[in-house]
Amino acid sequence: MSVLRVGNASGFYGDRFDAMREMLTGGPLDVLTGDYLAELTMLILGRDRLKDPGAGYARTFLRQLEECLGLAHERGVRIVANAGGLNPAGLAGAVRALAERLGIPVRVAHVEGDDLTAAHPGALAAHAYLGGFGIAACLREGADVVVTGRVTDAALVSGPAVAHFGWGPTEYDRLAGAVVAGHLLECGAQATGGNYAFFQDGDVRRPGFPLAELHADGTSVITKHDGTGGFVDVGTVTAQLLYETGGARYPGPDVTARLDTVRLSREGPDRVRVEGVRGEAPPPTLKVGLNRLGGFRNEVAFVLTGLDIEAKAELVRAQMAPALGKIADVRWELARTDRPDAPTEETASALLRLVVRDPDPRAVGRAVSGAAIELALAGYPGFHVLAPPGKGAPYGVFEDVYVPHGAVDHVAVLHDGRRVTVASPPAPDTAVPEPGPLPEPPLPPPLPPGPVRRAPLGLVAGARSGDKGGNANVGVWARTDDAWRWLAHELTADRFRELIPEARALPVTRHRLPHLRALNFVVEGILGEGVAAQARFDPQAKALGEWLRARHLDIPEVLL
Repeated sequence: MSVLRVGNASGFYGDRFDAMREMLTGGPLDVLTGDYLAELTMLILGRDRLKDPGAGYARTFLRQLEECLGLAHERGVRIVANAGGLNPAGLAGAVRALAERLGIPVRVAHVEGDDLTAAHPGALAAHAYLGGFGIAACLREGADVVVTGRVTDAALVSGPAVAHFGWGPTEYDRLAGAVVAGHLLECGAQATGGNYAFFQDGDVRRPGFPLAELHADGTSVITKHDGTGGFVDVGTVTAQLLYETGGARYPGPDVTARLDTVRLSREGPDRVRVEGVRGEAPPPTLKVGLNRLGGFRNEVAFVLTGLDIEAKAELVRAQMAPALGKIADVRWELARTDRPDAPTEETASALLRLVVRDPDPRAVGRAVSGAAIELALAGYPGFHVLAPPGKGAPYGVFEDVYVPHGAVDHVAVLHDGRRVTVASPPAPDTAVPEPGPLPEPPLPPPLPPGPVRRAPLGLVAGARSGDKGGNANVGVWARTDDAWRWLAHELTADRFRELIPEARALPVTRHRLPHLRALNFVVEGILGEGVAAQARFDPQAKALGEWLRARHLDIPEVLL
């Protein structure tokens, strides 16, 4: 069958507004997807819905459609987006109303069944990650626009592939190939040079958005429209492939993709072929993301300038202590951004950050902000803060739980109102044993001994990091075979802990992916209760990989 060209126009709620128009006018497409949901987004939408039961979806998507629905209709491009958030039926109705007002004859369908909030008392939002077969059912029945709630990000691509190629639920290799392609597209410009360790390899001032050319056998080519910014090469695709993953098995509701089988090769300028992906049966359970309010937090950033930085910090802590005594969680962090004999006041200053959290908003509100402001004329010399402290603000907590597939009513609500129940994945043959742990792939031969030089890891390796609940992952890859031979032996889990002191007391698991010349490290608990809890300076671990690349090791001179 023909190639299916699927593009992406959004990697998160708040991504480049013009991307939908750029993708529709930049070149041929069959399907345009948009990913608007993240763990934090579900919490934000949950709070929106508390204020307005008719809310709970990404309103930006509607504004984009107001400009672009006519373009999509003229070009025959179907749109699939998870912008429905907590209210996919509400968004579908709003899209129909918009289409009627604009006089554009489009058929709108939606997918529901992910909302399990009622079964989890105390949760602000509890949503199962659904697969792509509901999306496929909508498209097979003629939908032009499909909106969903919480599906896996990759389902936005695998669903259209299932509809187009007619794959069945046990064609695991093909499904896995589409899931990998979906994972590569889901974060938008991260596959085209955005957030890329070696960003100086090309012009990334305004990277274009990616698209995948999918084939019936599950292989794909990752590329972008001609003339758009950024670049696509094996490195940019490797970086995104490692993003927010764990071990060699990448489980999903429709299939488990084997990342250790993925092979990448350059097919031409801005074209990377993805092939060799093997798939296995999906796990027997679905992941459910629980978002709940964890309490209230407040923050003050004191600016310490000039001499005696440590003594000034100690004075602030002592003066603030009476106001903090009964607060459940108090964290101080001193960032020594100052330097001796600095040429500017800013570079002569350090930041002392106070973060407080408590179930009682009064404990972290005026009691803390008042105590901080009262020091304005009674504190250390040069007292000031980055911003006036306010009242306590609510923060969220995210956690994963798992339910059987049968615990959700996965339904495709078609454009004509018919409701089609989406079957759970077929039960695996009882004669086939459960897949056991994958054997660790063999190490490559080490480099021969030779002179070394103390230098940053980032001179020979790229990295990309991200969050999954309270855990972080850091994918590290080598650009050459020799660098891989050194990296695989040198960067052990123990060495990772040495380089990242925050991880020294935490479980760190290393996974080898030799086809990608890559290692993936999962650091458990480094993000506390997840991004919404804002437990650390970089709450989503976005820059953890860049910190690792900046650490110095003894690197063979032959690699430098």
